[in-house]
Amino acid sequence: MSAASTDPKPAKASATPPKAGLKTASKGAPPKETPSGDKPAKSASSRAFSTFERLVAWRYLRSRRKEAFISVIAGFSFIGIMLGVATLIIVMAVMNGFRTELISRILGINGHMIVQPLDGPLDNYADLATRFSGIKGVTMAIPMIEGQTLASGPGGAGTGALVRGVRADDLLKMKSISDHLKSGDLTGYAAGGGVAIGSRMADQLGLQAGSTITLVAPEGDVTPMGVNPRVKSYTVSAIFEIGMSEYDASIIFMPLEEAQLYFNAEGIAQSIELFVEKPDLVDSLRQPVEEAAQRQVLISDWRDRNKTFFSALQVERNVMFMILTLIVLVAALNIVSGLIMLVKDKGSDIAILRTMGASSGAVMRIFFMTGAAIGIVGTLAGVALGVVVCLNIESIRQFFSWISGTTIFNPELYFLSQLPADMNLGETVAVVGMAIGLSFLATIFPAWRASRLDPVQALRYE
Repeated sequence: MSAASTDPKPAKASATPPKAGLKTASKGAPPKETPSGDKPAKSASSRAFSTFERLVAWRYLRSRRKEAFISVIAGFSFIGIMLGVATLIIVMAVMNGFRTELISRILGINGHMIVQPLDGPLDNYADLATRFSGIKGVTMAIPMIEGQTLASGPGGAGTGALVRGVRADDLLKMKSISDHLKSGDLTGYAAGGGVAIGSRMADQLGLQAGSTITLVAPEGDVTPMGVNPRVKSYTVSAIFEIGMSEYDASIIFMPLEEAQLYFNAEGIAQSIELFVEKPDLVDSLRQPVEEAAQRQVLISDWRDRNKTFFSALQVERNVMFMILTLIVLVAALNIVSGLIMLVKDKGSDIAILRTMGASSGAVMRIFFMTGAAIGIVGTLAGVALGVVVCLNIESIRQFFSWISGTTIFNPELYFLSQLPADMNLGETVAVVGMAIGLSFLATIFPAWRASRLDPVQALRYE
């Protein structure tokens, strides 16, 4: 046997020798340590939301000639979110201002708590008012008489009116009246021979300070011929203007002693109205008021008297918020369509990025930042626009009224002389969070589609 036949058979060479530069470690294996024993530093471009990812996202946001249509969609998405956020902020601010102004005017002329007797006439109203005024949290206690009358002026024009009998000292304490006198003063009122009327009633009846107003009460004097309406004339001492048209056109203040004589209620009052420091916390004062009354009384507050009105305002406010949120939602859907078209247009770019080492997560973050940037910038622009409009809402209303030649926000219909706007920080933050949240949600699906793009399929026909 030859020497060659006794040699062992050489091992078969590997059919596919490893190429130089290719990693042989399995996927997910930990990085090898350096000779010094330290692990290699993580590349800056592999970090989430790195500079590389932000640069690519910014590059996709900029307009190019062949991507003009996609840029137009992005522009409409930006404008839609901006207008939606601004509209939400403006509408909510106006509705908040409307509610605040109404509450301040309604509660400025009406008590926060109303105390009425249940066990007999309220003849000790002076002592009760003094005790109520001493309760912590109560600012004023005003005995009062109310009655319906027909008021007429020298020219014969007439209108229904609500006469409220109030002591002169108490009327001076009601700043919504004493600080808003349009003409005249309360000197004649304090003397007991004059009355104070609203500005709209004065205009309707043709009255001025010093004029004579005639009041006709249906509950008059009893005679053998029946009940005759009581008719009496008074001098208009003062004309006030609260700014709420319903009150300015219907309320007449009369000295309490004169009102007692006019309504046949000598020596008694119908109720005592309490003004408190914090109207929203009137429930905490019910027990102290009952203890101070020392008799059976019925206590009601401003929420009971205006429950239907303010409930309607709250429902309208919530419904308007939900309806206007749809504007932001539509703009967010525009982001979806724009990003989907951008992903289709950038398919080859995505494939090249993937072959260069970009992970699917990096691609997803790039397109997420592209869409989120539109939502964030649009939201901030909407907030700025909404704040500017809210700060100048009355000037804008007057401008459009001048342009159209009509009265926008007519005080005869809306009870207020000017359009209010009261921005609430919590609501504004909620609007901003909602808009940005919808924008983020709108970018997730297109960004996920971009991250799932197969590089081989994208580059097959390139």
